[in-house]
Amino acid sequence: MASGSAAVLARALEALDLDGATDKINLIPQDFFAELCEQVIQHLNHKISGINTGELCQRLQTSGIEINVGDLAKIANIISFLFSTAARNNLSTEELVATPSNAVSTLPKHAVQVIHHVWNEQGKSISVSEDARNMATVGQFIDISWKLGVAMSSDTCRSLKYPYVTVTLKVADPSGQVTNKSFEMTIPQFKNFFRQFKEMAAVLETV
Repeated sequence: MASGSAAVLARALEALDLDGATDKINLIPQDFFAELCEQVIQHLNHKISGINTGELCQRLQTSGIEINVGDLAKIANIISFLFSTAARNNLSTEELVATPSNAVSTLPKHAVQVIHHVWNEQGKSISVSEDARNMATVGQFIDISWKLGVAMSSDTCRSLKYPYVTVTLKVADPSGQVTNKSFEMTIPQFKNFFRQFKEMAAVLETV
């Protein structure tokens, strides 16, 4: 790696507050950290829509590890930035993790070992085309679900008993974090929502 690339990577990692994430990374067992790195690689290769930090965080908490989804999302962003920057600069495994001035070398030993292994095995597979970089600026829809409910009361009315629909969208933001977005609609609103989807489907059939 050219010294210029090394300096750019080091400055960028400092901007991501790598030191602040080190303590949290130290809490994550090696197998979980490896799974997170694998998901990041798959996301960068467009094999999965996003990184399910919520599900992984829940499993970590169940195993007794004190970490929240925000911390895990930050770590995933750092890994994603690290791998994508390394791909753009065509870094070898040694250049990525062994450069003395590189902030990666300050990570916990088990994390460096995982990064070394994952990049050595799959680093060359990451696509860094211009189209891929442009696509990374928008989120991606993954799934939709809905359920019917009945409002029984409110602050101003004791017995409403009107039906409503709760819609939940599962989306991956540009960094790859999977989140759920929920909102409520009245039955007329939901019917209009459904009608627009039917119109979209009809247009797509003509493409």
